[in-house]
Amino acid sequence: MQDSLSQNLSLLCSYYPSIAEVCRKLEFNRQQFNKYLAGSARPSRHNMRRICDFFGVSEAELLLDAPQFEDIVAIKRKPVQQEALSKPLRHLDRLYQRSQSLEKYLGYYYRYFYSFGNPGKVIRSLALVYKEGEKYYWKNIEVLRDPETDRSWGLNKYEGVLFFLADRIYIMEYESVAMNSITQATLYPSHRSRLDILMGIQTGGPTRRGRKPGASKVALEYLGRDINVRAALKRTGLFNPETGPIRPEILRLIENRMEEQTFVLDVDEP
Repeated sequence: MQDSLSQNLSLLCSYYPSIAEVCRKLEFNRQQFNKYLAGSARPSRHNMRRICDFFGVSEAELLLDAPQFEDIVAIKRKPVQQEALSKPLRHLDRLYQRSQSLEKYLGYYYRYFYSFGNPGKVIRSLALVYKEGEKYYWKNIEVLRDPETDRSWGLNKYEGVLFFLADRIYIMEYESVAMNSITQATLYPSHRSRLDILMGIQTGGPTRRGRKPGASKVALEYLGRDINVRAALKRTGLFNPETGPIRPEILRLIENRMEEQTFVLDVDEP
């Protein structure tokens, strides 16, 4: 018979597409996590902390009787009323009013940066800048796969907005599955007739493994407006910079070394 912890975990998992998705996000062994769900084993203190951080609940809440916990989750996930959204939306609207056109930048990109959660590895993800009405939006998919076996072991999806203010492009994105992280990137615009590489700095942190805040250089390689998305996704993943397929010129652009007597990580305009 399930105890309160296992029932509460089951409730939290029901908000995700599958148990497998939760295990991938948490980087838990599926068999061990199933024991937590069945009530036949309890998480260690370390794993309990990881579970609570991931789902956005406290340990005390997670151990409540199932009916009480269900009420708490219902309150936390209750849709925000439109009136409560009016103030943050006003801030966004003010930025949109000052933002310049990003028509030139519509299309697909490969996004390159050194991974926050996998030291020494480079992530190549697939991003899209698109337009709805008069506003510009952003989507980014990170497929974490073993480049040797092509086996996928993680997936992150991001959505967000873009602004073009004072000759800089700003991207604000959030992880749209776990809803547990926000990244902000500042990019140089392109002044060339042919769009190629956009360079900038991004701040954020790993969605797992300690969630230590960090910053890195980031490069966006323009692919075009009409591409084979399936084929492009097959080329994404987590790569060893020394043996992987990432071009040397891209690796040079995203290298995060800081010169002596410098105190902030910045990037020169390409």
